[in-house]
Amino acid sequence: MTDGRRVLVTGISGFLGGHVALALLKRGYMVRGSLRDLSRAKKVHTTLQEAGADTARLEFCSLDLLDDAGWADAAEGCQYLQHIASPFVLTMPKDENALIGPAVDGTRRALRAALDAGHERIVLTSSVAAIDGGRRDYRQPLTPGDWTQTDGPRVNAYAKAKTLAEKSAWALVEAEGEKNTLAVINPGTMLGPLLDDDPGTSASVIQRLLKGEMPMIPNLILPYVDVRDVAEAQVAAMIAPEAGGHRHIVTNPCVPMGEIAQMLRDKIPERAATIPKRQLPSFMAAILKRFDASLRDSSTYLGVPRRYDGSSGIALLGHPLIPTDDALLTTARSLMQRHLA
Repeated sequence: MTDGRRVLVTGISGFLGGHVALALLKRGYMVRGSLRDLSRAKKVHTTLQEAGADTARLEFCSLDLLDDAGWADAAEGCQYLQHIASPFVLTMPKDENALIGPAVDGTRRALRAALDAGHERIVLTSSVAAIDGGRRDYRQPLTPGDWTQTDGPRVNAYAKAKTLAEKSAWALVEAEGEKNTLAVINPGTMLGPLLDDDPGTSASVIQRLLKGEMPMIPNLILPYVDVRDVAEAQVAAMIAPEAGGHRHIVTNPCVPMGEIAQMLRDKIPERAATIPKRQLPSFMAAILKRFDASLRDSSTYLGVPRRYDGSSGIALLGHPLIPTDDALLTTARSLMQRHLA
């Protein structure tokens, strides 16, 4: 029974934030969604309403990850926090602190407000990027006990930001004796249905493939997961007593981008001629990294397969994950239906 319980959802206008809010509203929770700019509230309201949510139980508040104002009031009267808001880009900024600062400071503000308001559970969205970076040897499966080595090779600003933000969250709850109040979800690259016309960062890669904007395919080997599974895991982590005090990897196995392109050609034959077939040779990738910022900033995943122990995430959900090919097809069809690809 939700019994009128209210959840503070930061970053509600984002890809995952929207899906988490939708899942909560469909389950009967009241949702207070945070936005940096309240002028976007009407658009978010309409988007969730069109997706089938009962928006009579939806309200908004204005919060900034870099500003103390409003956090205490936003957390007051809520029983749970879903802290999803965090900067995410494909191209890293020149100053890595432009990502690290908002991620770390915003996480501290959100958790401090939730702890002071006596929230029963805090769910933090982290990433496998906080687990899998900075190593020279990837032969062993990565587990929730692993951490990205921020001073290791090819660790970009995004991975540093997610790692340092999550570590600051654990440090804060442990200092307060509230470790079991926090549960963390570490998802892979999120695919799935769009709720609006913003493809976001992850779906934009699929958009580029469908539009033929990649003349050749870099050998990026990424873990993928459907956003609906991640949203469900976020809600499950909020209410399952055993989820507290733990990290939960939620992702399917890694898939090379060449296989992603082949899946798209197989499942959407009418676009097969547009989707690139040629793989970018490794020696060319090394050269292009100097000129292509997105390729350079994703270089940690070039030609390096990883394996993840996602057993805790599957246990949290209680069912297998949506397969990558199904999530991919949903993404592609969603982009096409919205005339974005």
